[in-house]
Amino acid sequence: MSERITINPITRLEGHGKIEIFLDDQGNVEDAYWQVVELRGFEIFCLGRPVEELPRIMANICGVCPTPHNMASVKALDDLYGVEPTPTAKLIRQLHYNAFIVEDHLLHFYILSAPDFVLGPTADPAERNILGVVQKVGLEIGGKVIEARKRCREIIRHIGSKAPHPEGGLPGGVSMGITEEDRKWMRETADFCVEFCQFSLELFKQVVLDNKEYLNIVLNDAYKLNTYYMGLVDENNRLNFYEGKCRVVGPKGEEYALFDYHDYVDYIGEWVEPWTYVRLTHLRKIGWRGLTEGETTSLYRVGPLARLNAADSMLTPLAQREYETMFDILGGKPSHHTLAYHWARLIEAIQAAEHMQRIANDPLLTSKDIRNMDLKLNKVGIGCVEASRGTLIHHYEADTQGRATKVNLIVATQQNAAPICLSVKKAAMEFVKGPQVKEGFLNMVEMAFRAYDPCLACATHALPGRMPLTVNIRDRSGGLIRTVQRP
Repeated sequence: MSERITINPITRLEGHGKIEIFLDDQGNVEDAYWQVVELRGFEIFCLGRPVEELPRIMANICGVCPTPHNMASVKALDDLYGVEPTPTAKLIRQLHYNAFIVEDHLLHFYILSAPDFVLGPTADPAERNILGVVQKVGLEIGGKVIEARKRCREIIRHIGSKAPHPEGGLPGGVSMGITEEDRKWMRETADFCVEFCQFSLELFKQVVLDNKEYLNIVLNDAYKLNTYYMGLVDENNRLNFYEGKCRVVGPKGEEYALFDYHDYVDYIGEWVEPWTYVRLTHLRKIGWRGLTEGETTSLYRVGPLARLNAADSMLTPLAQREYETMFDILGGKPSHHTLAYHWARLIEAIQAAEHMQRIANDPLLTSKDIRNMDLKLNKVGIGCVEASRGTLIHHYEADTQGRATKVNLIVATQQNAAPICLSVKKAAMEFVKGPQVKEGFLNMVEMAFRAYDPCLACATHALPGRMPLTVNIRDRSGGLIRTVQRP
């Protein structure tokens, strides 16, 4: 008789989910599912709202990655109102955005992923957490993590009015300018972040790459998945977080598509399965081919490793040097090693910090020309950015009064959902042998999804905007009186 192993809740991610592992009669893994069991209905309850309110509303989808939703929403309003932000407004937005990338990538590395490597994937779970990491690497480094995030969030707060859920974006520009006095402390923050991001990458190299056991885990086929990859690139195919075209490369690294994100519906297809509240995505022109990998797959991945695979180079020199080193060690492009997402994430943090330096020194940053008011309401607006977890698209449609008639979000974790399911299954088949499996090996299954840094609250705002509900009404002794269900 077959059995199942349930990991519920899964840990060190944003949101609520579980993993179901099904064993055959011999105790081997027959199948595994990564299930998202929460739902948030932003696409529904935003209907009828004035579209200018959407950037403020969308920033509340998640407390971990509110800036990308705010920024994608603001860019969608630029498009919907047919207005181009001023050069200074664009610089301010990008300063805001790069500050977010730095602090969010550092959060993931030190708090969510480092426990698996600094302490070891099979360490005592009571110690395998951020407190254990700080104890291992030292209070001084822990203090610098806090300081880097504090400084970056101060930039976000200054530009967006508050750090947790920023509201500073307006169609055609921004609401807050930068003074020369501001420039000074922002430049100091950028310098601090470049130095600390470099240190963090060196720490990763010492802890993981110089440890044969850990490096073998990174290179293990259980954490390898052959898919397509997508990310925003500029006109020179360099990685860009704020703007550009969507570039897709195949499992062998060849360019499959380079398209304007306004045409996303021609390239990205969505698919629904009954066991998850996340809509799965695939390459529409290939068609849905299920949870498969290899040259015949239609699945693609987004996020740090995917962006480095999709781009030909980085935007800044220090990041470019590390980009080249990573692919040299991993055996060339594209790399299909899922745990290399952690490595790529730190390289991206360096690029974001270097870009902050460039912007902080740009003479245009302190201009007072921070908004273009030449607004003209159109029916459709689409905005796109590279969120920390991958490509994020906001698509709005409005009536003649400026009220939202359609809201569609294509979120990074949604696009990674099918590959995450495959990654979890491969890891389970490698590390789970029989129903009595050690906790450490179950954690190694969780490591398969943790590399993607999934954000489940972001991913599960799907139609119809509600989820099945069962209410059991019981008497004071626990006896069931009545069950009420909503399908």
